[in-house]
Amino acid sequence: MTYGFQVITLFPELVMPYVGGSILGRAVESQRIAVESINPRDFTQDRHRTVDDAPYGGGAGMVMMAEPLAQAIDRARERSLDTHVVLLTPAGKPFDQAIAKRFAGLKNLTLVCGRYEGIDQRIADHMVDEEVSLGDFVLTGGELAALAIIDATSRLLEGVLGHSDGAVEESFTDAPLLEHPQYTRPRVWREHEVPEVLLSGNHAKIQDWRLKAREELTASRRPDLLAPESKPSTPTK
Repeated sequence: MTYGFQVITLFPELVMPYVGGSILGRAVESQRIAVESINPRDFTQDRHRTVDDAPYGGGAGMVMMAEPLAQAIDRARERSLDTHVVLLTPAGKPFDQAIAKRFAGLKNLTLVCGRYEGIDQRIADHMVDEEVSLGDFVLTGGELAALAIIDATSRLLEGVLGHSDGAVEESFTDAPLLEHPQYTRPRVWREHEVPEVLLSGNHAKIQDWRLKAREELTASRRPDLLAPESKPSTPTK
């Protein structure tokens, strides 16, 4: 079964090249996922294909008009009746791994990318199912956020990652811990050695080391992810 992504954007040329490469590109080729773009300009009626206008009440910048966006969303719902429509906005709930897992349980996802000073609020109020933010910062448009969500969601779908366990021990997966450090050849690089336990062949000890490393790294870098009573295990060596 193919998982469908629809991206409503004024700049499809920013989106489609990314999903054509690497892991996502292979997922598209194998029909694990399909990514389509819908341009609100295709639903305009004037020769300039106008999609924005000055804000009521005054202020800097331009606002994306409701009707072209609404018709683009209608087109997405025509293509997939059960699509889940997400508006990408700084006012939305913060995107995280839990949301990525929830999105991966759907069949189709429509991501609405704003531009300029934002979109007409009536779209947010009446045309979308959910509002999501990539973080506490402002981007020029929603395309980067859409790509991040497509990437994070796709890699949780069966058959997208080459290794069946590829997403199991990554940061924020299952337990709220960062991923453990990774090493590869050479064994010694510029006088820095790989931890001996990783060369031992003892899988139980390696798993124990990795868990302790995850706890230690999380406590150091992202203590906000840990419950108040959580404490890191014995420091790794």
